[in-house]
Amino acid sequence: MASNPMQRKARNSFLLGMLLMLIITGAIIALLFMQLMDKNKKEKEQLQQMVNAYVLNQDVKSGQVITNDMLETKTVDKTLVPSNATSDIQVIENYALQDKEGNNVITKTDKEGNANLYLQKDGEDYQLYKEEETENYYIERNNNKEYVELNSVPLVAKVTMKKNTLMTTELLSKIDSVVQNDVRKQEYNMIVLPMDLTTGDYIDIRVLLPSGQDYIVVSKKEVEIPSINGVDSEDTIWINLTEDEILHMSCAIVDTYKIAGAKIYATKYTEAGMQEAATPTYPLSENTTALLTSNPNILEKAMNEIRARYSADNNGDGNSDLPNLRNNYINGVIDSQGEQADSNVDTKMQESITNSKNKRKEYLDSLAGVVE
Repeated sequence: MASNPMQRKARNSFLLGMLLMLIITGAIIALLFMQLMDKNKKEKEQLQQMVNAYVLNQDVKSGQVITNDMLETKTVDKTLVPSNATSDIQVIENYALQDKEGNNVITKTDKEGNANLYLQKDGEDYQLYKEEETENYYIERNNNKEYVELNSVPLVAKVTMKKNTLMTTELLSKIDSVVQNDVRKQEYNMIVLPMDLTTGDYIDIRVLLPSGQDYIVVSKKEVEIPSINGVDSEDTIWINLTEDEILHMSCAIVDTYKIAGAKIYATKYTEAGMQEAATPTYPLSENTTALLTSNPNILEKAMNEIRARYSADNNGDGNSDLPNLRNNYINGVIDSQGEQADSNVDTKMQESITNSKNKRKEYLDSLAGVVE
């Protein structure tokens, strides 16, 4: 049946519209497909740019010991991280290695990309090998196999860092806190403390004399502040000291008590992770020096350092600096105090003992309160 012109025109218009719609729909689908492909390509490229790296999961301050539980892995854009950032905890653990003599272990990568350990000793780098039978480490030196005992030393933050800071070995430093046989935790309550001192800070303990002379007694000691019922002590600190350092402190405390206007006080390190320990400069009394030289509990390494310190002649006058200073000034000041010096010592010692007893009682009372 023949259709009239109006029907043919309507049908042609419909077909044309459908064709246009199909063309437009196809173009839209093609455009969306291209965008999807482009998006997938970009996502693939972004994934290729992503790497895992260790970051801090908490804030740390300079000098604070970094432990594995403070680290976590995160996926980050490798263009935004330093090339020495790592996702391998072994890199950090290897960095903490030293031998028993304090020689460092470093990692070197060979041409094949293998990471090998080297011991830095006597100005040379010796590759470390592991004996399969015993799993002991050794180096080859002078055509001989020399066994090496490795220890992991604590790693501390060089600077204060915030949570999510990317971890690299350049942000860490090693501290030699291997506990020696003569180390003891000492309690002191006569030291003038900085107002903002907190547990984990590092301090020097110094003596200030009325003349303005200022000497270091012991250096770079990590502080622990005891607390009772959650409240930090106002005047008491705990620090770990070696036997020779204990004697240095005892001498300085007694001298401070004897000299009117003298003060024994603590100063904080501003960036403990980066700053080296200062060299003690306080001259000991003759009695303490004699005790040092005869004390069997002092390690030979410490004694060698003390001998070097007390034999130094920085002024070039032919006399050892510290003994000369002791004889020419400090002993004279103490002698000028007369009997009052001994009286001051008795009074101050009694005050310290009483303070310690009171703190001990408060501590025990707090424990009894918890038990009840």
